[in-house]
Amino acid sequence: MRVLVTGGAGYIGSHVVLELCENGYEVIVLDDLSSGNKDAVDDRAKFINGSTLSNSDIELGLENVEAVIHLAAFKAAEESMIDPIKYSQNNLMGSINLLNAVIKNKINKFVFSSTAAVYGYPEYLPLDENHPLLPINYYGFTKLEIERIIQWYSQIKGLRFAALRYFNAAGYDINSRLNFIEKNPANLIPITMEVASGLRRKMLVFGNDYDTPDGTGLRDYIHVSDLAIAHVKAINFLQNNKNLKVNLSTGERHSVLDVIKMTNRVSGKQINYEIVERRLGDPAELYANSDLAYEALHWKPKYSGLKMLIESTWDVYKK
Repeated sequence: MRVLVTGGAGYIGSHVVLELCENGYEVIVLDDLSSGNKDAVDDRAKFINGSTLSNSDIELGLENVEAVIHLAAFKAAEESMIDPIKYSQNNLMGSINLLNAVIKNKINKFVFSSTAAVYGYPEYLPLDENHPLLPINYYGFTKLEIERIIQWYSQIKGLRFAALRYFNAAGYDINSRLNFIEKNPANLIPITMEVASGLRRKMLVFGNDYDTPDGTGLRDYIHVSDLAIAHVKAINFLQNNKNLKVNLSTGERHSVLDVIKMTNRVSGKQINYEIVERRLGDPAELYANSDLAYEALHWKPKYSGLKMLIESTWDVYKK
């Protein structure tokens, strides 16, 4: 099967492309390299330097394609609250352009990279797929709106889709086949790695007065290779089923200080950090139930223990 992966040169996308190639898929990557790296794309995939904002680029990428995995998006929640126009153009308009072309080309399998940000502040834990959808930043709003647009396209045009709601993606390919370092990371684990490797002098810890065992926020971290496996399983699911919205998570919680301590241990470096005020809107805990992903996709995380997450990331940053 021939599959188009938008955003396939990015951190998550390059792992998805690798997993698809390993499973015998013919892969086309469409990426404008605004945050990705062409060198991260598996040599077995065909690369197109293009954007979902260009209809001609999309048409080129969709030639003889049977399924689409859509990861291309801006994803910095704080930035989305400063520059919503950027997120409207790229995330919303780019997705609509892609969906219109998918329908035009009679492609009926669509896997969407969604996010835990569609839920907003947790009303109960662990989060499940029935939790209210009340995003608290514009990034989460764009992802939720795309989910809703896809749902309408499914209802009206018969598109089969899977929306995969990621929690905190981390780690690198455990066989060290990918070593692309993200530009300007906003997530905790790569930031700790930048401190450990000397790329950053210190890191900030936002609050140590939460009602948690060590006072810092607790989060659910999922290995990027586990995410990649779920995308392949989602394509298989859509061969004979339609429409799925699932959490991709572990249900386990690790604090900011847990991550720092494990990084100290794995890297042999002392992580310099400063405790500062909480960030507005950050909950004390955020973790999820992924039973539905197990039931529908027969998927369970295999690589998402904290030690493996840190070790696979340090293997990249220490080089």
